Amino acid sequence: MLSAHEIIAVRVGLPGFEEQGRWVEADIDAPGGAVTVASAYVHTGEAGTPKQDEKFAFLAAMGERLAALGDRSAAATGDFNVCHTTRDLKNWKGNRGKAGFLPDEQAYLDRWLADGWVDVTRVHAGDVDGPYTWWSWRGKAFDNDAGWRIDYVLESPSLAVRAGAVTIGRAASYDQRWSDHAAVIVDHD
Repeated sequence: MLSAHEIIAVRVGLPGFEEQGRWVEADIDAPGGAVTVASAYVHTGEAGTPKQDEKFAFLAAMGERLAALGDRSAAATGDFNVCHTTRDLKNWKGNRGKAGFLPDEQAYLDRWLADGWVDVTRVHAGDVDGPYTWWSWRGKAFDNDAGWRIDYVLESPSLAVRAGAVTIGRAASYDQRWSDHAAVIVDHD
């Protein structure tokens, strides 16, 4: 994690996932008060396999941690490897039943949003297709904007009210990409 403001504390891992490096959390001494920021990587999974079961277990551990953050100003960010709705996946019909677009995965996001977490990218973009944050290296996925929105910034209500512009750092062209993901940038007042 990199911060322009002092990092007060750092925590790594979630219960049962302490050694995997999939969750890094920091308390930051930000203007307006301390903010807790978590950077998460949820692995892809594979429907109907133990790999998918592990993904569900990690999502459950994330949910427990989000609930424990309570009323703090907090953000959970990163590659969740889940498209929440059909708006988040260009080829959603062709991906039904596949990891990343399973109803049981989407249910975790449903619960977190119902618990008050705010998907600031969706709030900013509105009810539109995308904005996508991941494109396959294969074929013309990037050129045709046939992407997935799997990278999120979820914020507690007290932080989300301070969210301003949201930008997806999509490269101008395929040959200028440095990753198959694009950064999600949220400016705050």
